[in-house]
Amino acid sequence: MTTDDLRVEVVRAWPRRHEAIVVHLPAGACVGDALAASGFALDGIAGCAVFGERATAATPLHDGDRVELLCPLQADPKDARRRRAAAQRGK
Repeated sequence: MTTDDLRVEVVRAWPRRHEAIVVHLPAGACVGDALAASGFALDGIAGCAVFGERATAATPLHDGDRVELLCPLQADPKDARRRRAAAQRGK
């Protein structure tokens, strides 16, 4: 690793487990480069983020960044809130 290289962590998570890998990339690398270097299968992935901020494959990376692979939502947040509110009213 040279001083111009980037050290980036790529993470994918599920409700009860997660996987993380550190990849070393050349300066100027973007999220797409990190995803390719990680070797993770991208099927079933809804998108990606860098430290929780939505990102695209063209988003540039900095040394120490964490790229997160995002899973699809399990439930629509609005519907879930409505169900919880209805359950509270019914008590």
